[in-house]
Amino acid sequence: MKLTVKAAAIAFLAAGLVVSYAQTSGSTPPAKKHTTAKKPAVPAGPTVQQQIDDMKQQFQGEIDGLKSDLATKDEQLKQAQQTAADAQAAAAKAEADATAQQQATTDNSAAVSTLQSTVSDLKINAVSLATTVSDETTTIKKAINNPTTLHYKGITLTPGGYVAGETVWRAHATGGDIPTAFTSLPYEHGDNYTLSEFFGSARQSRMALMAEGKLPWGTVRGYWEGDWLGTGITSNNNQSNSYVFRQRVIWAQAETNDHWAFTGGQLWSLATEDKKGISNISGDIMTPQTIDPNYNVGFVWTRQYGFRVTKTWKTVAIGAAVENPQLIYTASLAGNTPYAVLGSAGTSGGNYNAAISTCTPATSIVNYTNQSETDSAGNTVDVAVPVYKTLNGCADIATLSFNYAPDVILKLTLDPGWGHYEIIGIGRFAHETVYPGETTNSNLYGGTTDIATGAAVAPSLTTAGAHSDSITMGGIAASFRVPLGSMVNFGLKGLYGPGVGRYGNSTLADVTADASGNLAPIHDLSTLATLEINPTPRLAIYFNGGMDYAARTDFATATATTLGAPSADFCATVAGVITCSSSATQALVGEGGKWGGHWGTPSAAAVGYGSRLLSNSSCNTNSNPGYNGGGSTGFISGGSCGAQNRDIQEYTAGYWYDFYKGDRGRFRQSIQYSYAVREGWSGASGIGAKGIDNMFWTSFRYYLP
Repeated sequence: MKLTVKAAAIAFLAAGLVVSYAQTSGSTPPAKKHTTAKKPAVPAGPTVQQQIDDMKQQFQGEIDGLKSDLATKDEQLKQAQQTAADAQAAAAKAEADATAQQQATTDNSAAVSTLQSTVSDLKINAVSLATTVSDETTTIKKAINNPTTLHYKGITLTPGGYVAGETVWRAHATGGDIPTAFTSLPYEHGDNYTLSEFFGSARQSRMALMAEGKLPWGTVRGYWEGDWLGTGITSNNNQSNSYVFRQRVIWAQAETNDHWAFTGGQLWSLATEDKKGISNISGDIMTPQTIDPNYNVGFVWTRQYGFRVTKTWKTVAIGAAVENPQLIYTASLAGNTPYAVLGSAGTSGGNYNAAISTCTPATSIVNYTNQSETDSAGNTVDVAVPVYKTLNGCADIATLSFNYAPDVILKLTLDPGWGHYEIIGIGRFAHETVYPGETTNSNLYGGTTDIATGAAVAPSLTTAGAHSDSITMGGIAASFRVPLGSMVNFGLKGLYGPGVGRYGNSTLADVTADASGNLAPIHDLSTLATLEINPTPRLAIYFNGGMDYAARTDFATATATTLGAPSADFCATVAGVITCSSSATQALVGEGGKWGGHWGTPSAAAVGYGSRLLSNSSCNTNSNPGYNGGGSTGFISGGSCGAQNRDIQEYTAGYWYDFYKGDRGRFRQSIQYSYAVREGWSGASGIGAKGIDNMFWTSFRYYLP
């Protein structure tokens, strides 16, 4: 800017000099000299040099003024530039401040938004915390005032159970109290078939306690459950091991965090259906909802000692168990069927029941001998004198089989999201000692000789040929339970195989004996269908239909024979031939005849289970009052209708209604109806047996919370 002003000033000065010079050089040329009259002298004007100097001085003054102006302007420009720079700096600063302010505003907005969100979260958390604190306070107060679990040395103790007041009415009496002994349902024409029965009981009331402790690797548990339905001296190992005070379930368990479980004690059998996966907790077992403690015919179950290992995944579970064995043995052992030993009552002084029923002496005529006597006329005569033998018939109240291996059970369950499915395999083992030389005939007639034939009637008692006999048996079961809508569930289960009767609800026989006395398994079948409806959270309605079946296992052959009581014959050898008469004829007396016992032709006898030769003559008549009660007046016992169980069927319907279910427990009411049919195998002459019973139960229960 300074250079520009200076250049302009110099250019302006140069232009002025040029103009001055031009004016000087452009003056009019001097005119030709002429003489004129002199005039008065006029003062001379400034010279050119003076003018130039004046102009220079003037220009210098102007230049100096311009320089001064330029300096002033330059100073002003500098000030303006400085002001502009300051303004630009101020503007930049203002822009930076504005940007910073905007960023601060943005940051403030974000901070405000975050703060608002934080405040909202704090409010929600405060509400949640207040709710949690309130719930925790309520829980703590409840734990202090109304604890559902108790804490003891690092474990939790959870009590459970209920108090029950229940009744049963049956159209035909069984004497079975609240539980139904299905194999003892009376046949038609029996004395007790004509009478109904009513019982009230609180014996199904139950107590339970769970102990549970957490460890780094998993959980340890112990569980105990009992009631008052034990039966004292008749307790046995057949199904529920009902030793009083009755141990329903007692077990200990260790379960790892990856759901391997090891459990031992008295358990629900692994063969029993679960609600989901595999569990041994009573509440997880899919029992029929009946009031009857013996559940429903066709239900597959036992409660017995067992040790099991299970592994559970999300939708699959597998398990293997060894469980307490016990054989239910029913056999017709008539005639010459060999004698076998496979169990007994408990040994006196041991923990198993040693009691037996009252022994009943049975006196039989096993032979006739000749006795000479003097009649009133003084003559010597021969008379037949019967020979008697008395045997005590004693029945064990509780028979325990001698088992050499536990039952083995394998199980697979599936829970794919719709329903629950199970496949089960059961392996069983049995053994005995057979004494072929000891039979019913040898017991009665061993060592005697038939006077009419001169041959031995039966061999003497001997243990010659005694041997051990063992068999392997078992079955397979499958079940499923599926939802049909939101309120209805349907289930079906079946078990079939040789020697699995004890796992069926009715506890039909597992094994029988063949004509050689060896063990023979009975093919058993159990089926159960269930329909459950829950129209409201308080109301549960159920329908069950089931059957237990034991197949006919008949070994009656010509070699399985029996002998009737002997007749008295008077025999003598005439011309080398034994000749006999039912009276002492003179001819035979003259030949030195004697009295003796004679047995007719042996007849085929019932052997095995459900034999076609078994006598059921008393099963279809009431012409002999007391045949099913020993012929006595008053309380009845025993019976003579020997039809062995073919099948038992039961159809039940009932409901449970919860009047109250909450923090203070649960109060329920129920009514159950049952229609049951017991059928026996037909025997000799095609005679069978059948009994029908209609039964009603009521229940009022209070459950611990």
